[in-house]
Amino acid sequence: MTPQRLQRLRATLARRQPDLSVIMDGVHKPHNIAAVVRTCDAVGVLELHAALPDNRARNTVSTALGSQRWVNVHEHHCGEDAIRHVQSLGMQVLAAHWSEHAVPYREVDYTRPTALLLGTERTGVDDISAAAADRHVIIPMMGMVSSFNVSVAAAIILAEACEQRRAAGLYQQSRLNQQQYRDTFFKWAYPKLAEHCRRFGVPYPELREDGEIANPGRFNFQLSEAIRAGQTS
Repeated sequence: MTPQRLQRLRATLARRQPDLSVIMDGVHKPHNIAAVVRTCDAVGVLELHAALPDNRARNTVSTALGSQRWVNVHEHHCGEDAIRHVQSLGMQVLAAHWSEHAVPYREVDYTRPTALLLGTERTGVDDISAAAADRHVIIPMMGMVSSFNVSVAAAIILAEACEQRRAAGLYQQSRLNQQQYRDTFFKWAYPKLAEHCRRFGVPYPELREDGEIANPGRFNFQLSEAIRAGQTS
């Protein structure tokens, strides 16, 4: 771990927002998924929630989400489950969805705990998820088309959320609890080891201030034993 990499990881992690999230409900095109996750990383989103499409695109979507490294992805059975989950954490759910009650996206307070709900590429947010959301937001359109691509809409709205939070000072100091910080740092710094730990049920090791594993011999032994037990079971 070089000092430069350590500094970059810590600085990025310190700006992560534990109460700003995105729900992708049925988004199924890999390039849209990648674009949304890239935007999430850019504005400091820590957790993304996804309800995968129930069709042949499901495996492709799962693979695309699994390749993401800088944003934690959580899969849900359906959009309503994802919405209820983030609402239980105290977040307002804003559906990018036109309705009689929708308001322009800039009229919302994004410094509150917030999750942005995005629907499918073809039909947008479905009626069930729209009803479960707390508010509906729209991006005013000035041309002939009625809406932006889902990844573009996400970028526009999340950029507004980022600016409001920046102005409120929410990026100036780390807002993660100690466990979130430690776990996320290890996954970023040691992605392959983190995957082995997850797969074989080994706790993440303690790290030194310089980012290195505090007791590599003990950790390697624990991981090796867990892998051996997994292979023989």
